[in-house]
Amino acid sequence: MNKKGLLVVFFFGGIMLTSGFGLSSMIAPADDDSDVTLTGTPADNFPEDQRTTFCSSGSDAKSTKYVQEYLIPTECSNPLAIVSDYDGNAWFAQTNTGNIAKFDPITETFTEYDNPIWPDGARSMMWGIDYAPDGSIWFTDETYDSVWKFSSITEEYDRLSYPSDDNSLPQKLIVDGSQIIINDFTGNKLTILNINLSDEEVNYLSIPSALDDSVTADFALDANNDIWYTNWLYQQGGFLVKFNQDGYLDAVSKSGEQFLPLVDFINAYALPVQLLTPNGITFSDDGLLWIVDTTSSSFFSFDPLSEEFIQYVTADPILETYGNQTGIITSPISRPYWIENNDQGQLVFNEQTANNISVMDPGKQSLVEYHVPSKNPNWGDCDNGVSVLENCGIAQIFDFTISGDKIWFTEWVENKIGVVDTAVPLPVEIQLESDQIKLSPGDSANFHFIISPQFNNGNLGLSSIVSTTHDFLNVNFIHDSVETFQLEYDEPVPLHVDVSASDDALPGTYKILLGVESDDVAISKFLTVIIE
Repeated sequence: MNKKGLLVVFFFGGIMLTSGFGLSSMIAPADDDSDVTLTGTPADNFPEDQRTTFCSSGSDAKSTKYVQEYLIPTECSNPLAIVSDYDGNAWFAQTNTGNIAKFDPITETFTEYDNPIWPDGARSMMWGIDYAPDGSIWFTDETYDSVWKFSSITEEYDRLSYPSDDNSLPQKLIVDGSQIIINDFTGNKLTILNINLSDEEVNYLSIPSALDDSVTADFALDANNDIWYTNWLYQQGGFLVKFNQDGYLDAVSKSGEQFLPLVDFINAYALPVQLLTPNGITFSDDGLLWIVDTTSSSFFSFDPLSEEFIQYVTADPILETYGNQTGIITSPISRPYWIENNDQGQLVFNEQTANNISVMDPGKQSLVEYHVPSKNPNWGDCDNGVSVLENCGIAQIFDFTISGDKIWFTEWVENKIGVVDTAVPLPVEIQLESDQIKLSPGDSANFHFIISPQFNNGNLGLSSIVSTTHDFLNVNFIHDSVETFQLEYDEPVPLHVDVSASDDALPGTYKILLGVESDDVAISKFLTVIIE
């Protein structure tokens, strides 16, 4: 559904860039509890019984064939937003210190830059970050409704007071020329800051949502410079919105008016009912828009030409991520959070509760999910009161950045950053019998796919992956196919399944994920199922 002329009003204004004012008066000092053991580190911002939960479970940096982790020197820094520069360095914000830090992958060293403006004991979630061509790093700060600028040249911080009310949460951020675009998650608006580096004044344009009490989530720019973002109500759906910013600003300039009716500059498309919590959003090279859903294991493509959404799905999380020691978890989900595109035409996203960094190739319809080795048991069902499941939990991988073949990411509750090297060859290849099958409601079809070793892995233990997007699609192994097996060099393994659609299946295009996973990585391909 395409709705034009939403009831949206533009707000124009101006704010000032400053080196910080009044921050210390905006937060109460940390509690003085004589029973708390002080460490002289940022860990003191948390009570002792919460330090393993938020600071680290105590494990050292770990590695796999594909992932390498690095322990941050400052204890309990809570790294979150991360970005790479043109030299391949990783810059990240520390939510428990207010500092920006740099990791040099050549020397494998950290440099942490003290923020003298930041109040002692303060904490803030910093979701958005970007690196500007002049060497400055811009990042958001939800506690103080601020946008910060750190100069990598002068090593100085400046603070910009974000235009907000009591309910604002400046979240993701990109630098686009002289503009900085920010979504105000709970403030229910998209804000465009016009930064003139020769002038301290910053003009801004805010676009409130047409949905009362909704949130404004992540955004992406298309080839025409249109801004796409979502407005949604928790568990109630919402809209995908396109704003023709160039057309609107050009019309305002020609008319001499402060603002004009928006009927020709705003389009909105109803989100599918299955897409309840759209967070990350990006475009692939073929012009499709991709949105991830953080309350499921799904992500969606949207074709702006046909206005069609297609639902995709990840592999199920491995047991070690959620634990299920109490037996209460019946349907674990991966929770895809943010999504970006890389220079190879692929999509990258983080799966929060599956502890994965994932790469999807739209052209090949393939998905590779890299398992991050560190896990914090305080964020999983890892303790049943009798025993604790080994290496259980999640590291809260809340952000990532792409630098060539490398994907850098932060582990918020493990005080680490890590990197996925996508250039490392994968151990197997998935070959589907065909790219798609057609079914009518109530029909079924036999289908097979082949797991082929790519080099001598020895005796590689694998588990089968079968994930569907809808309950009316079912996949069952048949013949001699098994869900777990050993793959030996030069011995491809065929797997046979029965794909069926129930009598109540709805006509449309659907995706089934078929593949295998080892301890370190999951490799799959999407089968397209067309129900006629």
